[in-house]
Amino acid sequence: TQAVQTDITEERVLKELGVKNFDAAIVSIGTDLEASILVTMMLKEMGLKYIIAKAQNNLHAKVLKKIGVDKVVFPERDMGARIARRLITPNIKDYVELEPDYNIMEIEALPEFVDNSLSELDLRNKYGINVLAIKRDNSFNISPQAKDVIKKDDFLIVIGETKIITKLAGKSDK
Repeated sequence: TQAVQTDITEERVLKELGVKNFDAAIVSIGTDLEASILVTMMLKEMGLKYIIAKAQNNLHAKVLKKIGVDKVVFPERDMGARIARRLITPNIKDYVELEPDYNIMEIEALPEFVDNSLSELDLRNKYGINVLAIKRDNSFNISPQAKDVIKKDDFLIVIGETKIITKLAGKSDK
């Protein structure tokens, strides 16, 4: 592993670094759109197989996609949305977006869940969500059984439709 700080907008420098032998590159140039696009284009022309690039806006993302970027990321926008969701629904401790409408979320167990087993709660049939894990204190039950009982202060890692999980998590009185 090697870290290098240099002006990568020069094709010569990219060749000297041997980027054509890299498995992947992450282009995270934040404020200089021209440099971001030029570097990404040079990497693609050098035959790099996988490129992730940071975009400032949708138009920048569109240009990056057109020149062959494999994955475009919006770190500032994504973190803003993540913080907003936590402020709006504090019972959602964390989440992973699978698609815009489906997430894996860590939610606080609702008071009506406490002292009930997963089979009694029947979350799959009632809400269309599945419990992937139960977090209790500092331990994880990553393969919960139907007979497992939810305790006060448990967190459930669930998968399902975002709006349903968010609505359900919003019912908690904490």
